Amino acid sequence: MSYNFKFDVLLRYTGEIMQGVLLTLQFSLVTMVCGLAIGLAVAIAAVSPLAPVRAAARVYVEVLRNTPLLVQLFIVFFGLPSIGIRLSANTAALIALSVNMGAYGAEILRAGFESVRQGQVEAGRSLGLTAGQTFRHVVLFQALKAIYPALASQFVLVMLATSVVSSIGATELFHQAAFIDSRTYRSFETYALITVSYLVLTLGFRAFFAAMYWLVFVRRPAR
Repeated sequence: MSYNFKFDVLLRYTGEIMQGVLLTLQFSLVTMVCGLAIGLAVAIAAVSPLAPVRAAARVYVEVLRNTPLLVQLFIVFFGLPSIGIRLSANTAALIALSVNMGAYGAEILRAGFESVRQGQVEAGRSLGLTAGQTFRHVVLFQALKAIYPALASQFVLVMLATSVVSSIGATELFHQAAFIDSRTYRSFETYALITVSYLVLTLGFRAFFAAMYWLVFVRRPAR
């Protein structure tokens, strides 16, 4: 049985594909920023001297990391309306992705904080630095350098995970692919193009993060 490839039929849907790419990028970037902020707060809580704060951080991380993202997404989009909180598909997607990213980011950041030798922290405090100054000037840079590869990989995984939000109607790249497939009935061509699109996005993100690592951690500005 022969199959005639007709990629040209997808040309009329260039606008939809670009719209999907742009929304995927928006989801990815906002999730990275919000998720990292949440993760930093939870990571700091996880190393807090207060036991209840540490316990709350641990519960958050364990619950979010050990349940499917799709379930979390459905709770935000379909579950919250039951208690009177109605969100658009895009807003629900951003909340679910950010909260999920926060849990994974928290563990990565916590590991980075704990990788800094305690002696360096004590040395900073002995020089008269406050706890906040010690964290900012002694711990943070070293921790970020140690965990940067893992954090960059997690960011790329977040970008790929945005495809899940099509299940609630968010019109990102994968949702647009399903729409195009339903109109053209050219499943192979449609999903092959979307696969290439995700691959290009992934390689672009990896190149960007590699460049940032070189600029921030390898190439130090002259003093």
